Amino acid sequence: MVSLKKDTIRVLVVDDEAAVRELLADFLNSLGYEVVCATNGREGLQAYTEGRFDVVISDLMMSPMDGLELLNATKKVNPEAIFIMITGYPSIETAMDAIKKGASDYISKPFHIDEIKLKIERTLMERSLKGRLKNVRGVIWALLISIPVWLVLGIALARLLK
Repeated sequence: MVSLKKDTIRVLVVDDEAAVRELLADFLNSLGYEVVCATNGREGLQAYTEGRFDVVISDLMMSPMDGLELLNATKKVNPEAIFIMITGYPSIETAMDAIKKGASDYISKPFHIDEIKLKIERTLMERSLKGRLKNVRGVIWALLISIPVWLVLGIALARLLK
């Protein structure tokens, strides 16, 4: 098994249409992503639980497990999972349902292949920014906690030196 570089982005593509899987896999590989494909939600869930994936791109309408079921199961494994839903049967209801259940984005077929690239880059950037924000919040809390301690020590030292 080849070891992955730390910055290699792994994408799981789940779609019951071979042409869509191949198109996405070839395109994402050309962008430098490592891609694993699955033909349905069950295969996708098995691959997701066995491997580390940064992004999941899944079709909505599949059997025996559809994209929403896969989304729910993926979020149970990793609540922070980046999940992009693709469907050939777009509707406001399905889009809203997917977003409510935790999908990062929603794309209607037919789609422009560059749209996939933009959606992945945007969601990865959002995740990175959220991680940085957590770090900044941690530093702020550490400063807020340590300032009173140093202030009290300073006052105590000033009184001792009088």
